[in-house]
Amino acid sequence: MTSCEGKNSWPELVGVQGTVAEATIERENPSVDAIIVEDGSVVTADFRCDRVRVWVRTDGTVSKVPVIG
Repeated sequence: MTSCEGKNSWPELVGVQGTVAEATIERENPSVDAIIVEDGSVVTADFRCDRVRVWVRTDGTVSKVPVIG
């Protein structure tokens, strides 16, 4: 497992609006780019320390714990 800088997991954001989560993640760890992704979307499997995927339901709320990767 690669060790990434700063905070790497945001369990407290499950259920909040994706846009709020995106801003919170980027504020709490400026080294990452938070990307909103709809549940069911196909994404690459590569691991990156500068990326956090924010998985959201159709109503725009976060469905999974956002983590670096």
